Amino acid sequence: MPKITETPPDEIQAELVQLRDALDNTIPAKSLDRNLIIATWNIRAFGDLTEKWQAEPDDSPKRDLHALLCIAEIVSRFDVIAIQEVRANIKALRHMLKYLGPNWSLILTDVTKGSPGNGERLAFLFDKRRISLSGLASELVVPLEQLGQIGPDALDKQFARTPYAVSFLSEGKTFILVTLHVLYGKQAVERIPELKAIAEWLSDWAKDINAWDHNLIALGDFNIDRQGDALYDAFMSTGLFTPDDMNRVPRTIFSDPDKPKFYDQVAWFTEASGVPALSLKYLRGGSFDFTQTALKSLNLTKLELSWRISDHYPLWAEFAIRD
Repeated sequence: MPKITETPPDEIQAELVQLRDALDNTIPAKSLDRNLIIATWNIRAFGDLTEKWQAEPDDSPKRDLHALLCIAEIVSRFDVIAIQEVRANIKALRHMLKYLGPNWSLILTDVTKGSPGNGERLAFLFDKRRISLSGLASELVVPLEQLGQIGPDALDKQFARTPYAVSFLSEGKTFILVTLHVLYGKQAVERIPELKAIAEWLSDWAKDINAWDHNLIALGDFNIDRQGDALYDAFMSTGLFTPDDMNRVPRTIFSDPDKPKFYDQVAWFTEASGVPALSLKYLRGGSFDFTQTALKSLNLTKLELSWRISDHYPLWAEFAIRD
């Protein structure tokens, strides 16, 4: 049985060279003392792993060592990445950490129980050479007295998958990342209470943590259909901001350019919001289209590719770390 830390077959090595070239051309390089690259990625059903370089027709899952190498190469380009859809079985996650090596670490939630939670975890992976934990890790819970008190579209129960907040430190800059995976539901309107509640929660928390000079960034899969719809408005209702360049990039491998989806987001408060603003200077952001290089030799359909890599693209944002 091959191991992910072993040298892969020649054809996989050649493909990884092409993937690295594409990453070099898309994602900014890590620059010591200068930048911070934060990302979010919903990696479809990121749980079990077939320990072969190429999964065979009868193998389940279809995610194999070849696919996991591609995922790991992409993850390695970020300083810290929030990952959604990590499953109870973390075999793929553990093997990826072995490949990334001792400079990488993670922090993650326990499994969300119940059918709405879908047996998922939320996780952060981070490069310890550039990032360290600064002490805080918490799940966001709405106080009982606030449930149902905002209006008819208010959240009347706790989040289906509890948002997860972790504080990090890089070059003297402290920032809190809050990640979540909003329940998709049968109808879009079902997502409004969660989106509105998280926006209210983030606004209140940003005001409270301002005394500690913390930056607050929300990121994850918000399942927002499109810019300007009721879901987007609910998310932005308390002043959260997303930069224009990130609003123009596709989120999923199934994206229709004429009907862009805004599922994944990286957002923060600005001075115009009336909420304590992010002090990190935003430089640029985007998504990474892995469909042009990852597993290209296998001639997979997009659906097949989604079960090996993901149906979502990673979304990233680069910030200046110097004042």
